[in-house]
Amino acid sequence: MISIIPVWRTILVAGVAVAALLTPTAAHAETGRTGGDGIPALTDEHGRVLTLRGWNVEDKANRGDAALSAITERHFRDMRARGFNLARLLVFWDDLEPRPGQYSQGYLRKIERILGWAEKHDVKVLIDSHQDVFGPAFGHRGIPAWATRTDGLPFTPHPDDWFAEYFEPAVQRAFTHLYEDEDLRRAQARMWRLLADRFEDHPAVIGYDLINEPMGEIREGEDLATAARRIERDQLTPMYNRLADAVRSVDPSTWVFVEPTPIVGEGVPTGLGRIDDPKTVYAPHFYNTGMEAGADYDPAAGWIESYERAVTLYPTEYKVPVVVGEWGPLNNSLPNMNRFYREAMSSLGRYSSGWAGYVWCYGGGYCAVDGAGTFRTNKELTAEPYAEAVAGTVRSAAYDPGAGSYRLSYDAAGRRGSRVTELSLPPGDWRVSARGGALVLRPSQGRARVLAAPGARVTVTATRG
Repeated sequence: MISIIPVWRTILVAGVAVAALLTPTAAHAETGRTGGDGIPALTDEHGRVLTLRGWNVEDKANRGDAALSAITERHFRDMRARGFNLARLLVFWDDLEPRPGQYSQGYLRKIERILGWAEKHDVKVLIDSHQDVFGPAFGHRGIPAWATRTDGLPFTPHPDDWFAEYFEPAVQRAFTHLYEDEDLRRAQARMWRLLADRFEDHPAVIGYDLINEPMGEIREGEDLATAARRIERDQLTPMYNRLADAVRSVDPSTWVFVEPTPIVGEGVPTGLGRIDDPKTVYAPHFYNTGMEAGADYDPAAGWIESYERAVTLYPTEYKVPVVVGEWGPLNNSLPNMNRFYREAMSSLGRYSSGWAGYVWCYGGGYCAVDGAGTFRTNKELTAEPYAEAVAGTVRSAAYDPGAGSYRLSYDAAGRRGSRVTELSLPPGDWRVSARGGALVLRPSQGRARVLAAPGARVTVTATRG
């Protein structure tokens, strides 16, 4: 989650062009994302096409012995009850390794307990190595203070707008040292090797997000867009390859998720290069400058279309799936936010294998639900029917919220593939039917399974009663 400042907006003006107007659609259409010239799909160990939809889960307030205590089993029970199957779990390197080479076994056990709750409620977990403004050396969370090097450059806190602190010289220099200093590279790789070794066999874990919203040092004469592309090309790409190698030394199969800098949210294509790992997922965030500053959604600005055009270039070129790791405005009750959620859901469905909204908590601000667990205004629009796992090639999938009808068409896998497709249904009375050599198995609350004949062309329809 980012909070944008006037200087960020000023820098962007020079480097970002405004796209054409977005044309609203009545239904949320999705594509198969299964090869050819398009964006490939995320898949499971059975080769089924996956869709992940869920929320970030975090505890930024508590540290040390109290770390992660704000996350409870209720988070996973409530998310699953509303049809969500993904939690992006924020973990902090400063809690895991408070002193060089000394890893907290207590912290690892707390992560394991949370993963147990996720497994119990059938929620997949993306473990995110999170940082905000680098880490505790600057009053935030993330990279340990002992791994923070500033060369004595100045740092001025901005208590009213924390994202401004990313542009402080000391913070920018700390990122450069993290990317360039050999001992810090080794320490970061050891940290990820430890996490992957500990959790590679856990059935709840679907992936590792190697670093949250990485930033870097802007050079004299660079605008922000130019700096971002250079940082992504010259520093993030080799870092991700190093960390992927560290993960693979102990875990051969879990997906690794890589993020661009947050500048991608303004429609700037990433400068990331190839990550030499066959199970890489591109994991951008989906935030808008004005909306993060409290403004309403402006349908005429063409932001969603601009973002979608920019964010699809990398996965199309490098043939990697997309899962959007964070999205959702701070003030979701403004007049145009209903339209924003509908158009955002439609856009995300066109190119991604899923998303994690920010954030599943019980209260105000960014929280998805209030203290009683009721969706806050317009957040309920994120709860739609979708196919969690498709045993075959998806031809099309679309949800019409006005009609309360979801339709999935796919070509079932052959005799050697899985035959079971799974649907997730939000709360309500849903009627599920299938045509084309397929049988709907007795659905449980919020779930339906479809058993298809090998190679059949199947159409599944779910209609709200």
